[in-house]
Amino acid sequence: MHIAILTFDGFNELDSLIALGVLNRIKKPGWRVSLAAPTDTVRSMNGVTLHATASLAEARVADVVLVGSGIRTRDIAADPAILSALPLDPARQLIGAQCSGTLLLAKLGILGAVPACTDLTTKPWVQEAGVQVLDQPFYAAGNVATAGGCLSSPYLAAWVIARTEGRDAAAAALHYVAPVGEKEAYVAQALRNIDPYLPAPASRTMAAIAH
Repeated sequence: MHIAILTFDGFNELDSLIALGVLNRIKKPGWRVSLAAPTDTVRSMNGVTLHATASLAEARVADVVLVGSGIRTRDIAADPAILSALPLDPARQLIGAQCSGTLLLAKLGILGAVPACTDLTTKPWVQEAGVQVLDQPFYAAGNVATAGGCLSSPYLAAWVIARTEGRDAAAAALHYVAPVGEKEAYVAQALRNIDPYLPAPASRTMAAIAH
């Protein structure tokens, strides 16, 4: 299982790195979470430089693709070279985006008429792209999910884990990262946000859905 987190120059650390941390609570052979970028290194909106661990070409064939946000997403979403390098396919991939990453999904034509979540700054741009923006932290339709707000990244990560490894695995990953003294309440709140968008039964894996 390869999960690629698309990370571009100007990225928001909270989006890419919190998702990376939660997703890596799954410890099993073949489980790989990468930071996929168009260049060997990318610099965050706050000056943190990261080395990419996967290319955009690898992201195209990943099982799961998540799109983080950043201060340059509007330019990236208008770059024909980037768009042509990302022929993502929700028929064979789980695809998620957070905050301004939702704009990139809109420009890639993945959202279509599906409503989406994003942050307040990006909201008018996503609306201009013809997508209805919801006033909630998380929404999914089929294999496509979006989240709004930096600290909604655990919801997006938990959705991926629930879809691929089951709801119990998602709850365990959230429990590990949740604040001490608030763990049960935090996990319950997160699951309330993703439960309506999980297949029934929620413990079905991606492989079972495909077959």
